[in-house]
Amino acid sequence: MANKLKPNTLEKQYKNVISGYNEFKEKREREIEEESFVFAKNFGSDMAIDETGLADGELYTIVINKKAKGKKGSLAAIIKGTKSSIITRAITDKVPFEKLVKIKEITLDLSNSMDWTARQIAPNGLHTYDRFHVQQIVSEAVQSIRINLRWKAIEEENEAVIKAKELKVEFRPKTFSNGDTRKQLLARSRYFLFKPSNKWSKSQKQRAEILFREYPELKEAYDYSMYFRNCYEYKNIKYRFQDWIKKVESTTLREMKVAAHTIKRHLGGIINYFENGATNAAIESFHAKLKLFRQRIRGVVDKAFFFFRIIQYFA
Repeated sequence: MANKLKPNTLEKQYKNVISGYNEFKEKREREIEEESFVFAKNFGSDMAIDETGLADGELYTIVINKKAKGKKGSLAAIIKGTKSSIITRAITDKVPFEKLVKIKEITLDLSNSMDWTARQIAPNGLHTYDRFHVQQIVSEAVQSIRINLRWKAIEEENEAVIKAKELKVEFRPKTFSNGDTRKQLLARSRYFLFKPSNKWSKSQKQRAEILFREYPELKEAYDYSMYFRNCYEYKNIKYRFQDWIKKVESTTLREMKVAAHTIKRHLGGIINYFENGATNAAIESFHAKLKLFRQRIRGVVDKAFFFFRIIQYFA
């Protein structure tokens, strides 16, 4: 005989009777209200910390145990907000100090609040800045220069269009040998500026030749970014980063100077990467799992129930 139970009824039965959600609400009433959950048993020697958006555009700080490989026992803490004092207090109130001092390494991005939190919850651990977040800072400096040049090209084209109308002549933008206009050249150059030149396609090589001829400042910025990328290919060579910083400090490119200043301030945690080659890939993968779960349940309607479910799966 077919089961004629309505989907909505089944969902309510699971939520209110089968799942144990009501008991969860009674035991963790304060944690649900504060949206702060810490699981001391899941803290281990190899941790990662990051922030993510879960619901209503709010940011949450997540701490995971990397050795659990994204399975049950991987979620060590999920706390609303990113303020260091709040995150630190929530964790140190629940996790014994004896357990925190046993953390050997914690990976993180270059956020000041994350850095301070890591210092408090892993006082004896190695604090390692994620390689890909570090490289992103330099790449974004290159892209910032490209975007500024593109806006300038758009402005110049708009002025040329207005002038052509005043003179009652047809406006025809200048095109380069590959068919790009100036603003198209700058827009279409976005992706290959992230890659080493030996990975460019034939059309990208042609576009790069035109781009660097027209905008030598982009060539300079691109060369700096590739030099920085290569710094990670040589283990335990701190002077390569210092040499890169010194070279960039002599340039007139403001965006690259800002990137170099950021790298200089965080150099200790950047160099720590060469100890174990640790990155934040595990927590990025964990974010992807949370995002997929959120998509499957078609968004977060009841946040308390959402937390309950991810805690059941991952904590």
